[in-house]
Amino acid sequence: MAQIGKAPCDDTLILHGAGAQEGACPEASKPWVLAAAVVGSSMAFIDGTVVNVALPAIQADLLATAFQAQWVVESYALLLAALLLVGGALGDHYGRRRIFAIGVGIFAVSSVACALAANVQQLIAARAVQGIGGALLVPGSLALISAAFPEKERGKAIGTWSGFSGITAAVGPVLGGFLVDHFSWTWAFLVNVPMALLVLWIVWRHVPESRGASAGGGLDLWGALLATAGLGGIVYAFIEAPTQGWRSPAVLAALAIGVLGSVGFVAAERRVRTPMLPLGLLRIGNFSGANLLTLLLYAALGGGLYFFPLNLIQVQGYSATVAGAALLPFIFIMFALSGWAGQLVDRFGPRMPLVVGPAIAAVGFALFAVPGVGASYWTGFLPAVVVLGFGMTVTVAPLTTTVMNAVGPELAGVASGVNNAVSRAAAVLAIAVFGAVMAWAFDAALASSLRDMGASAQVSAFLEGERSKLAGAVMPPGVDAATATAVKRAVAESFVAGFRWVMLLSAGLAVLSAVSAWWMIRGGPAAGSPSIKKTESVNS
Repeated sequence: MAQIGKAPCDDTLILHGAGAQEGACPEASKPWVLAAAVVGSSMAFIDGTVVNVALPAIQADLLATAFQAQWVVESYALLLAALLLVGGALGDHYGRRRIFAIGVGIFAVSSVACALAANVQQLIAARAVQGIGGALLVPGSLALISAAFPEKERGKAIGTWSGFSGITAAVGPVLGGFLVDHFSWTWAFLVNVPMALLVLWIVWRHVPESRGASAGGGLDLWGALLATAGLGGIVYAFIEAPTQGWRSPAVLAALAIGVLGSVGFVAAERRVRTPMLPLGLLRIGNFSGANLLTLLLYAALGGGLYFFPLNLIQVQGYSATVAGAALLPFIFIMFALSGWAGQLVDRFGPRMPLVVGPAIAAVGFALFAVPGVGASYWTGFLPAVVVLGFGMTVTVAPLTTTVMNAVGPELAGVASGVNNAVSRAAAVLAIAVFGAVMAWAFDAALASSLRDMGASAQVSAFLEGERSKLAGAVMPPGVDAATATAVKRAVAESFVAGFRWVMLLSAGLAVLSAVSAWWMIRGGPAAGSPSIKKTESVNS
């Protein structure tokens, strides 16, 4: 649930795909192309939501710490975010059909490796490979639609793809929870295999090859490498610091690599001929403002909601199926009101909805901090889900429109790709940072509770070794029933204390995103949108 539904600008990545070859795709092949894109992208959407619901079962089965469980999510999301733009460029250069099929194959094989993992380290490694497959698969599925459908038909194809994506976002977590409850967490990964085989058959038999108009340009491999190092180093530092300590040589080295990689990425983007991030775009006020808002708001969304299913399953005692269904109102609100939200920019300009939407979302995050242990979903969590869903609905369509209107049509594909990648990178960073905050708050609350209940030295020492599992901590052996109940309650309340910190931080980030929109977004259309030549000259 770190990434709920589609990331911003997914639809516009299709609409403005580079070098769409109108008429190149035979009429009979178009339904097959759309089917391959829908089923292929559905694999990634399902995987992005199912794993969060399966994490408690994975943690218990593989005896993993909460921080190792974070890596199960982060290893996939990190490589997907860092390599997403390169994956799209590879399709333009070497063939969209070919790169898409390779991505699907890697995704399927790594899904089997995930299911067969004997320990959490193997699972993390398999998830990293799955992220590489996703980075080829996700932009490839969008590019296939762009290449196959001429402009007059593309709107209907986008609508079909978006509709199925919405269904996938709704069904995925519930399906994953059902598989975890009734079979095993391994089926959350194996469900990808028949889908992948179907996609590969369709691609082999019915999808024509296509390339982008810019296929002769260069690939920003240095940018991809430095982006991965920058993100990876910072993520490693924040995930491992709670257990190794901030003064650990490994943590300090990772932090240094992260900072140097980030600085190196900016330097490389100034010099490379075809950068992943054309820095000249950041001089456009509405574009830089929209991306700052995206960074802050999607950090809140991805980081905060990562812990939501853990709370429901490990603290509140809900089944994985129920936890998977907990955000259905969020998804239904966005689906039902998306058409209305798309008109807000036309009526009010971009600034007002991008201030009001995140402000409403901030209220939703704050409401998540209210329920305690034993809270009812209907009175405790549903109000927060509904308010947050409405706030994001008000925000997402105007945000996409603002990104696209900030630049000229010739840069729309690049701009939408950058904004899409920013939203994914924000969630990756936030899960790591919020994990460190959760660990700090959990440790402090648990130590205080153990002191207040007069826990013995043996019980305190045992829980010291279990604290890295957070709410998944097992009870001390050999204690009486009353002590076990008290300790279990202390662990649950300590997780809720950390959860409240996380949600209030998410609310703060949402408020900051509203402030950034008020400060940086202007109501009128962007004047003098730069051309490709102007942007390239800025970066040269």
